[in-house]
Amino acid sequence: MDTVACRDRFNKKFKRNKNNLEWFEAMVMAMVAVALVFTFAVRMIRVEGESMVPTLQDGQRLLISSLPYQPQYGDIIVTDAYTSYGEPLVKRVIGKAGDEIDIDFQNGIVYRNGQALDEPYTAEPTYLQESVEFPVTVPEDCLFVMGDNRNHSTDSRDQRVGFIHVNDVLGRVLR
Repeated sequence: MDTVACRDRFNKKFKRNKNNLEWFEAMVMAMVAVALVFTFAVRMIRVEGESMVPTLQDGQRLLISSLPYQPQYGDIIVTDAYTSYGEPLVKRVIGKAGDEIDIDFQNGIVYRNGQALDEPYTAEPTYLQESVEFPVTVPEDCLFVMGDNRNHSTDSRDQRVGFIHVNDVLGRVLR
């Protein structure tokens, strides 16, 4: 075998290996990118219970954004398990720092700063009173959260949950 034929064979083998290596490198980079996104930007969680019916169903899988943000009224958030309740919660933001929250349990109406909330997302009016006395003022860096299925929800109306510190928010639901 002459040197030209040997060099041609080597070059073909080298190109094929180089192409395989580039393909493998691209796959590894894609897997690393997906891992980083799901670690730092987006998470997948599962709804446990019926406290968010009719908006979310028990067992439904949700994408949540883990990127830092300022919670807004009406956002559906997921809390960290390190809260005093001891479990992650999926709830809707009703009040932010400085807001006064009051609930008329006779008529099932929630008030924020004296204004009745328009809540078409709730399953029924809020008749269930838990262990918190109203009105309450939301402390600095905290949120007042409630489930959409108000009479079947453990939320900020219950002292076991209480106010949620903004640092305990894992993220907001992207749906």
